[in-house]
Order: sequence, then structure tokens, then C-alpha cells
Amino acid sequence: MRCPYCGSFDDKVIESRTMASGESIRRRRECLSCGYRFTSYEHIEEKPFMVAKKDGRREPFNRAKLEKGISRALEKRPFSSAMIEQIVSEIEDKAVMRGKVSREISTAELGELVLQHLHEIDKVAYIRFASVYKHFENLDEFITEVKNVEGKQHE
Repeated sequence: MRCPYCGSFDDKVIESRTMASGESIRRRRECLSCGYRFTSYEHIEEKPFMVAKKDGRREPFNRAKLEKGISRALEKRPFSSAMIEQIVSEIEDKAVMRGKVSREISTAELGELVLQHLHEIDKVAYIRFASVYKHFENLDEFITEVKNVEGKQHE
């Protein structure tokens, strides 16, 4: 560690303390060249979880974006904000587990996770989300999707 006073790289650690529930370490150091004492902090830097877009771009996973889409689908449905928060957390957990090795998930996989979850809890929300996610071109595609939901419901 470079001394902030004289610029020397020669120092010794006097004291180390674990901070923030083990998430970081605070170290008191002393420069062996000039005797100046200073503090450094060490923490884990995780690679962010990414979402691979259809056009090839990659962007960091955005929980707020996921929550907005799910909230829109569940708008005026019997779900409290706490329930929506729980749904978002469950989907986020599944997404992170799916992309654990590569630290990324495709938008297609993420969309399918949302559709599966909404299908289990609310068919109207499922259709709302599917109509945006699947980009229905015409009324026939929409009706076909509704019939598929009805068919799965009676099985």
C-alpha cells in the first residue's frame, strides 16, 4: 500500500478489524519510511450479475426494471406491494441460480421465469405480461395465448 504522506510502498499492518458483518476489513498501517499512520479498507468486489439482451448488448441486472414489469402486470389485481416484493425476490433468486456460473442470464430466460411465476399465481397478470413480452402482432395471437392458458388451467 502506498503511503499517502511520502509515497513509499514499505508499510506494516498495526491492527486489523472485521467490519460490516465480515464484508470488509479495516487496517491501520504504519509507513516504515516516514512513520506516518493511515487506515485502509479492504472489501470483496463481486462481478455484477448481467442480463444478455436480444441484440447482443449486456447490462447489469436491474431489480427495479423487473419490479416495474411485474407491478404493471399485477396492477389492479389482489396483490399487496409486499406480495409483489416477494414475487420479485423469488424470480431474482431463480435468475441468479440459473446464471450462477456465467453470472448472467438472457432476457429470454428471465422473461420465461416471470411468465412461469405469473402463470402459477394469476392468469390475468400472466396474459398482461405475455402480451408485452411476446409482442403479439395481432388479435389471433392474443386469443391463442388466452386459450392456451385456459387449456392449462383445466388440466
